Amino acid sequence: MSDTFSALVINKGDDGICATVEQLQLADLPDEDVLVDVAYSTVNYKDGLAVTGAMPIVRKYPMVGGIDLAATVIESRNPEFKAGDRVLVNGYGLSERYWGGYSQKQRLKAEWLVRIPEAFSLEEVTAIGTAGYTSMLCVLAIQDWGVKPEDGPVLVTGAAGGVGSVAVMLLASLGYQVTASTGRVDEAKAFLGKLGASEIIVRDDLARDPKPIEGETWAAVVDTVGANTLATAIAQTKYEGIVTACGLAGGVGLPSNVMPFILRGVTLRGIDSVMAPLPRRQRAWDALAELVDHELLAEIYTVEPLADVPQLATDILAGKIKGRVVIDNNA
Repeated sequence: MSDTFSALVINKGDDGICATVEQLQLADLPDEDVLVDVAYSTVNYKDGLAVTGAMPIVRKYPMVGGIDLAATVIESRNPEFKAGDRVLVNGYGLSERYWGGYSQKQRLKAEWLVRIPEAFSLEEVTAIGTAGYTSMLCVLAIQDWGVKPEDGPVLVTGAAGGVGSVAVMLLASLGYQVTASTGRVDEAKAFLGKLGASEIIVRDDLARDPKPIEGETWAAVVDTVGANTLATAIAQTKYEGIVTACGLAGGVGLPSNVMPFILRGVTLRGIDSVMAPLPRRQRAWDALAELVDHELLAEIYTVEPLADVPQLATDILAGKIKGRVVIDNNA
């Protein structure tokens, strides 16, 4: 095993944030219990914020970015894991307080590791990544609330993005009638239709100033956008429907009011993927293993090299990326 490997390191200098591929040694890695050989990471919206410095995601420098990773254990001081085990990590402060997945080698806390279901390859599980795992948490919240396919359409906002595209695929596979909202209707129509969306609406239909309460339309919502889009979706949710909120691509504000909650009993359910407890994570990944269509999954991601991450980070913030991007750390 070589002591030298490549990693994308984020540094902060007088000229701002800079992310470059550097050569590191095993001795540079943090002192954690499990050493892994990282095959793949991803580019999520949060990665875009961290790598570009668009928001203060990174808490200390230098930082190895990447909130996702899929890896094989090399050695472990924790008896729960042994060499050869296939593991993944989503969140847990990677790329914020702890070094993350943009590295060919990494040392990790054992309690962060989720065993990869046998149904998935390392590449596939990374294609799903935090985005797909977050989508599954949203879908499970909708199911746990008791919303059934016959209750009416489910809205997915930001549907052409990573979280949204997987949410469309999962909901459609469960028999829900899915309405997909996107700002790229012409570009994404065939893509979202293939994933199972029965209707596609333009982003501007929702990204506006909402009325205090609007016509009952959605039995449930998966919102990845926030701000006015989320507020409009809440105003349009049916009696005792549920809105799951997991993103802020449109902004952190919420220009809403109490009427949908008081008059219709609408529930707004925040979805946190970063620090979700392990049993909830394992439930989500086990459900993904049962639901994901491998052929459809192959349609929603591309594979890019580690060196391209800085440009991809800029592109994802600009809304130029459709579906998921898997980073091959060894390309």
